[in-house]
Amino acid sequence: MGLQLNRSDRRSKLAALARGRRAEALARILLIIKGYRILAKRRQAGGGGAGEIDIIARRGQVIAFIEVKARSDQERAALAISKRQRQRVMRGAEAFLAGRADLAGLAVRFDAILLAPGRWPRHIIDAWRDGD
Repeated sequence: MGLQLNRSDRRSKLAALARGRRAEALARILLIIKGYRILAKRRQAGGGGAGEIDIIARRGQVIAFIEVKARSDQERAALAISKRQRQRVMRGAEAFLAGRADLAGLAVRFDAILLAPGRWPRHIIDAWRDGD
């Protein structure tokens, strides 16, 4: 019985990972249509648990660090971005920018893209700021 639970847990995690990757791919398409240039995806930024950033994109003089969430509805997706997760993204952004002198001087923004079945993706520009 324990082995079946482990297999079920493993399948569930793999399915969630696949859903997340599909959501991120859809988010990247949305951003490209809106005129963003994708700089990185699923970026492990820095060591020591600095965090993973789903998408890093640039549009004009703005660099956006974007968290993508897919849930059963967009409200649940928004609530899934915890304070701890926002802090990880901000630390990851800092680590990413530290190694990219070519991006110095750009405005930094933290966005979210929320996805839910049967709904258009919702791009929240400036979803949070450092200190939130």
